[in-house]
Amino acid sequence: MRILVVCGAGASSTFVAQRVRHAAHDQGLAYSAFAGTEQSLPIDLDAADVVLVGPHLVHALERIERDAAARGTTVVLLPPDIFADKDGTRTLALVRDAVGASGGPAPTAGGTSRPAAPADSIPTATSD
Repeated sequence: MRILVVCGAGASSTFVAQRVRHAAHDQGLAYSAFAGTEQSLPIDLDAADVVLVGPHLVHALERIERDAAARGTTVVLLPPDIFADKDGTRTLALVRDAVGASGGPAPTAGGTSRPAAPADSIPTATSD
């Protein structure tokens, strides 16, 4: 499973990608995760099974979903407090929910998941 994490400039996505990669490794999953930006997305999509979209890119979500659907790539809009997921386990759970409990291959084109933030979460301000 190849996970692309997209944010505005690539800084926060690098942290999220690193954390989800470590969480997957700790759970024995053969997942890779890499960071990208909104500008690199057209190229990066070709190498991804799942795209995690930073919450600050909600304005571009429709376009990202359209581009991803053409490649059969699943899109997940990350909740606003995702940057507080220090060990990556919550982010990994979002990925696994989007692709199915087995964590196997991504669904066919058009599979989009928009998780809601848990009621007990505390939003944190981030800038990218």
